[in-house]
Amino acid sequence: MAAEGKVFDNDGAPGNADIEMSFLDHVEELRWRIIYALIGVIIFTIAAWIFIDPLVEIVLLKPARDANASLQNLRPFGQLFLYVQVAIVVGIIASLPNIFYQLWKFISPALKKQERKYILWIVFFSTFCFLVGIAFAYFVMLPLAMKFASQFGTAEISNEFAIDEYMSIIISVMLAAGVVFELPMISFFLSKLGILTPAFMRKYRRHSIVIILVLSAFLTPGADPVSQIILAVPLVLLYEISIFISKISSKKSV
Repeated sequence: MAAEGKVFDNDGAPGNADIEMSFLDHVEELRWRIIYALIGVIIFTIAAWIFIDPLVEIVLLKPARDANASLQNLRPFGQLFLYVQVAIVVGIIASLPNIFYQLWKFISPALKKQERKYILWIVFFSTFCFLVGIAFAYFVMLPLAMKFASQFGTAEISNEFAIDEYMSIIISVMLAAGVVFELPMISFFLSKLGILTPAFMRKYRRHSIVIILVLSAFLTPGADPVSQIILAVPLVLLYEISIFISKISSKKSV
């Protein structure tokens, strides 16, 4: 039977993993989790805005600078909108631990009691995997992609890039790589719920490799085949690691 009234957990948010809640209780808890996540994003977005100049000039413009690519702003207030976009994205990335924590706290009622104590470790590794994906895109994928884009074509045509298009590629590729590197954690979670098994992943390994190659081409728009292969190789390794994690997770769930 669903619990009557509002229930609060240790951090003050509605909900308690040990008490069955009604649908409205779950909605209320989700609302609070989203609010807590947004508060963290707002705080880190403000912090990012304080340091917006070095973030843009030193960090995000580095791939173009290293590739000797020419950038130009083609829209009125284009740089202002660009700075706001960068501040928000950095705010989201910086608040990832809080976002993952709120997500796993909302999901925790579906886990066994002894599994909930690992939430902080799950938050840590989820954040770690995402940041590793971003670092891989920034230090490996983007330099190769920008070098190819700036040098491709005839010398009679100057390769100059609109700053909004450049930033769109930089940010989208880094975020996409971060999401893709979450594959081991997704494998762990789905295996814990009994949805995914290592036997299933081994059975469809060849199909997954084809999907990975397609995904690599999608995540490296306009990049050369070398960049796509460079992304595909770690994705295949992540898939194999995910099979191992699924195997361990399935055994502990039994």
